Amino acid sequence: MEEAVRAQEAAMEIQDLNVWYGTAHAISNVTMPFREHQVTALIGPSGCGKSTLIRCLNRLNDLIDGARIEGRMCLYGQDLYDPNLDVSALRKRVGMVFQKPNPFPKSVYENVAYGLRVNGERSRRVIDEVVERSLKQAALWDEVRDRLHKNALGLSGGQQQRLCIARTLAVGPEVLLLDEPCSALDPIATGKIEELLYTLKARYTIVIVTHNMQQAARVSDVAGFLLMGELVEFDQTETMFTNPTDKRTEAYITGRFG
Repeated sequence: MEEAVRAQEAAMEIQDLNVWYGTAHAISNVTMPFREHQVTALIGPSGCGKSTLIRCLNRLNDLIDGARIEGRMCLYGQDLYDPNLDVSALRKRVGMVFQKPNPFPKSVYENVAYGLRVNGERSRRVIDEVVERSLKQAALWDEVRDRLHKNALGLSGGQQQRLCIARTLAVGPEVLLLDEPCSALDPIATGKIEELLYTLKARYTIVIVTHNMQQAARVSDVAGFLLMGELVEFDQTETMFTNPTDKRTEAYITGRFG
């Protein structure tokens, strides 16, 4: 692994992570850091464990019957599986955006304000400020400022996905997880999301799962290649894509399987 990958502080780290769904061993002995203000891409063929891994980072796998997790995962040194940890508070700090846009059947404004209201914020001034700031951070404000009180389901797919990002940002996360966020979007909407990630990493640590090799090459600083639940290679993206150390990585990146 390049020294530059190690240089920045890790916002999150996983060590010897193993995950089972019943008897199926989905993740095997994975260790990797997620560095501050970097985009880390998780790549690999379908079923290799990418989504399972990312869901461990904010404990969404807790919701799956039969899931068993071993290993150590930390957010700035705090054990994510400490029995005293408030999981709801963790999910504020480690936000998640899913594969398909999933706005609530509410107004654009209320979608972004939702998390603030749930967490007890009552000041209209504060909510107004956070809604505007979050929509600006998600590069959506100029497109929706005149339709804040219209139903979010009337937005395009790409706008809905950026709204979901704004909704996640509104509660003040430190880490942003994105699980195939562009797979349901057209190329123009995908380009807007990719541009957005470039600006967001100045404020947040970002982990993205993608099956799109070109996207991983464009948006990420470092990348991890997973195969059958194992981390085959983890390095700076440019190095991995131009000079991979493992033949399996080269075969996947060049399209010989996957």
